[in-house]
Amino acid sequence: MTLNILHLYPKEMNLYGDHGNILAIKRRCEWRGIKTNIIHYEPGDEIPDDIDIIFGGGGQDSGQGKIEADLQKIAPKLKDFVERETPTLVICGIYQLFGHYFETSEGKKIEGTKILNLKTVAGDTRLIGNITISTPEFGEVVGYENHSGLTYLGEDMQAFGTVITGAGNNGKDMTEGVKYKNCIGTYLHGPLLPKNPRVTDFLILKALENKTGKSQKLEVLNDHIEQRAHKVAVSRPR
Repeated sequence: MTLNILHLYPKEMNLYGDHGNILAIKRRCEWRGIKTNIIHYEPGDEIPDDIDIIFGGGGQDSGQGKIEADLQKIAPKLKDFVERETPTLVICGIYQLFGHYFETSEGKKIEGTKILNLKTVAGDTRLIGNITISTPEFGEVVGYENHSGLTYLGEDMQAFGTVITGAGNNGKDMTEGVKYKNCIGTYLHGPLLPKNPRVTDFLILKALENKTGKSQKLEVLNDHIEQRAHKVAVSRPR
């Protein structure tokens, strides 16, 4: 069996080690004998219909502007994938653009896909540092945030987690990210997945269940190194 992984805009949206998330998915699949096919999507490309996992990373405001028009074109297809519960992880810049819009400090609105009911506006200062959150599904999740955008969720949206240390979506309401169906949006860079294997395995498991139409169990891996990385990340000061 082969899982097709769509990597959105790897050239423009790949800050702070986000590419490592693709590697984490690939390796944890390989260790279980599951093949992967990484599809790097850039503006103007075609998106295949048989996508099993979607990933999009972070980028500068200028990068968001460069992909805005193309993202609008593929938004209906991405929305269809998300609504059909395709496991999806979007970080920082792409997370913001999965919402209604990102409003820059100059007042310009970069239109989003409206897949998720959230909006982002530029803040006066950057929210930077190590971050730890508590999540209902994955327990403690760690990462690194570096964003000036302030994201606000609609009332029908569930946060990915609650901030333990750090700023999160906006530094005010203690929420971090969003969880909608099998889609996770978050500000956690670092990259996120190598230090949080439960999240990686969630994406893989849901992809396998969607592909086979059956309940699945993943082979248990030795996560000693991943657990050490997680503990070190938690111990670092913000």
